[in-house]
Amino acid sequence: MQKSKFILRTEFIDLLQLLKAAGFAMSGGEAKMFVNEGLIKVNEEPESRKRRKLRIGDIVEFDGQYKIFIITE
Repeated sequence: MQKSKFILRTEFIDLLQLLKAAGFAMSGGEAKMFVNEGLIKVNEEPESRKRRKLRIGDIVEFDGQYKIFIITE
């Protein structure tokens, strides 16, 4: 499993924005499709909320192959 870090400079980022900013989705529509297809987990739990607010310390898993750690600078 590949791991990466995403530096959060605001209080939160929503799930769709993160998928686009981290380069996993090219558009909001593609990001929504990933969520609808059940390819996303947050903190090891399946996530279906497209606007889920992610904060420092959250871990997003994409398609069982990538983990994104939300960190601060």
